[in-house]
Amino acid sequence: MARSTVRPESEDRHVEEEQEVARRLLDSAAKLSYDPATEVDWDTPLDKDFHGASPEWSTLYSTAYWAELSDAQRKELTRQEAASVASTGIWFEMILQQMVLRDMYAKDPTDPRFQWALTEVADECRHSIMFARGAAKLGAPAYRPRRLAIELGRAFKTVAFGEAAYAAILVAEEVLDVMQRDWMRDERVVPFVRTINNIHVVEESRHMKFARDETRRRLRGASRARRQFHALVIAIASYVIVTSMVGRRVYESAGLDVERAVAEARANEHHKSLMRSSCAGLMEFLASAGLLTRPALAFYKRAHLI
Repeated sequence: MARSTVRPESEDRHVEEEQEVARRLLDSAAKLSYDPATEVDWDTPLDKDFHGASPEWSTLYSTAYWAELSDAQRKELTRQEAASVASTGIWFEMILQQMVLRDMYAKDPTDPRFQWALTEVADECRHSIMFARGAAKLGAPAYRPRRLAIELGRAFKTVAFGEAAYAAILVAEEVLDVMQRDWMRDERVVPFVRTINNIHVVEESRHMKFARDETRRRLRGASRARRQFHALVIAIASYVIVTSMVGRRVYESAGLDVERAVAEARANEHHKSLMRSSCAGLMEFLASAGLLTRPALAFYKRAHLI
């Protein structure tokens, strides 16, 4: 007997709703998008009287070492940390672009979801260039994740699919979003960095909406085994991303005692608390999607996201 090709009415309704979301995102992108090449002040020389990020977000803020640093040293440290976060953003945005393009490969180009996915990739290309120019203007070297993180990222972008890809995108963007919302409003932060953060926050809000919707869609009807497996993959990816944001080289570039800085940063309860509070909404979403399993929780706790 031939198998019916008629889709259930509920499935058609879901498709229509998802396409309508994509249309709204496309409309929003058409009305409110930025060109970093012209919106950011690239020409004015770096003013070292400013921080590169809100001091409270520094990995050393509230530590004994922070108390010993001069004002100039604190500002240099936050500039190097901001550049490192931007470089980590570039690394993950390149992973994101490859996953989205692979997911959309050979799909219906007339579908608004397909068109939105390409719009998102275009946004991420501009963001990566913007972050690269911003890091260079902050006077930072080319920060890169550890070799193990790079290889894990290479494996992840190759094998991750469905909800694992979109939920990992969401985790990375949510963590950046909260800190950048603080930085873009902080008048102590150098103006061109505030502009960069504002552009990223505005445009990434659409990406996060899409990632949440895609995560829910891909999990619709997922088996318990699939949900358990992808929950762990997402948590491991999140751990690698978050722990790659600021590395040892940052402290060296800022002229600090690297071993002491690393030790005090690892023990910094203020920074751990900031990370946990910034991820409260994200953890609530992952729990509602059934992605906060016991093994996954272990990695989120190690990354101080919960």
